[in-house]
This record gives sequence, C-alpha cells and structure tokens, in this order.
Amino acid sequence: MTPREAARLQSELRGLLRLEPFDGPVRLVAGADVAFSRRDDLVFAAVVLMTWPECVTTATATAVREGAFPYVPGLLSFREGPAVLEAFGRLAADPDLVLFDGQGTAHPRRLGLAAHLGLLLDIPSIGCAKSRLCGEHEEPGKRRGSTAELTDGGEVIGAAVRTRDGVRPLYVSPGHRMDLRSAVSFTLAACRGFRLPEPTRRAHTLVTRLKADTLGGDVRGTPGCTRR
Repeated sequence: MTPREAARLQSELRGLLRLEPFDGPVRLVAGADVAFSRRDDLVFAAVVLMTWPECVTTATATAVREGAFPYVPGLLSFREGPAVLEAFGRLAADPDLVLFDGQGTAHPRRLGLAAHLGLLLDIPSIGCAKSRLCGEHEEPGKRRGSTAELTDGGEVIGAAVRTRDGVRPLYVSPGHRMDLRSAVSFTLAACRGFRLPEPTRRAHTLVTRLKADTLGGDVRGTPGCTRR
C-alpha cells in the first residue's frame, strides 16, 4: 500500500467510526504505547491491562516488528498498528476500554492510531496524545480539569485538557465507540497525580524498557508477554 492509498483508506474508514456517548461498564482498561528506532527500522509496542478503578496491573504484552510502512506523519497507524495488534493478541482477556498514547479523531483525516485500531479491535477507545497533530485551540486554564476545544476547519476534533495543575495539556480525542465528553471525563479520572493517564503512563514505561533492552543486546524481535 502506498501512502496515497493509505490516506484514501483512512478517509473511507473514518465513516465507520461510532462517535457516541460511553457509559461503561468498565472492569478492565488497557493502555497502549509505541516506540520506534529509525536506525534499526523497528517498531516496539506495549499494552498494559489493569483493573478499573483500582488500576492494578493484571497483564502486560509486548511486540517488536520491523517497520513495514514508511514513516509518514498522519499515517503512523499503518506503521505502528501491526505491532500494537500483535501485542493485543497476546492478552488473555479483552479490555472494556483502551487508552492510546496517540491521536483519535484529532487527525487530518479524523483517523489517528486510537481511532484506527479502536475500529479494528471494535473496542471503545480514546486518544491521549502528548502533542498536537492538527487543529487550533485557546490555552486552557491552569488548574486540573480545565479544557479548551481543539478545532480544525470549524469542526471540533478533540480537546486540550489540563490533567495536572500547571503542566502542559494533553490532546484528548475520541477513537471508536466514544464521544469527546466521555473521552475527556475518563481521561481525567485515569490521571492519578501524573500528567499522563495511568494506563498509558505504565505502557510508556514498559515500551521504553522494551526498546532499551532490545537495542542494548543482539535480540531483534522476540516479543514478550507477562501476567501477574
């Protein structure tokens, strides 16, 4: 698939998203994050499964794959998605909700990683990105819980959300089977004293360690899975 074909597919898949209120129930929540190495052309994915609302980790899964799609901003789900899906396939239980360290509808074609993979997995999903990909917003208030609409061409595509007093906002947007209000509410509930929601914070720690361990040795692609 060429980048042009991938962009066309994104536009087609966008019409399949269900942007609707989410009210649970949530017993298991997952966080997913991705890292990559341009030097070795490797993609690293980590998924952490935890109970809700206790946030007790019950399982983790990882995967390492060679990048089969070029690094093109706006099309990263085609490069990162296969590794994330492989990691999800190693979980013993399905989550009721997934938070992705990436964009949902806050994307030029409204189909970022959280929306794309939420659709493929058919699981309610939220994009919790650390940086803005597109759109404009006013600065939210400095206190935790302050928000500002993220708009693109007059369309509300997400929100800038202050998840901790005085820290940079996160860019929250719905993925699949989710609306913006529900996404913001759940993201704030999942932030336990840190800027990042607990599921993606733990996934980020896990994928960072996975990348360091892999590149620090000779092992190039042995996925791992742990449960406790």
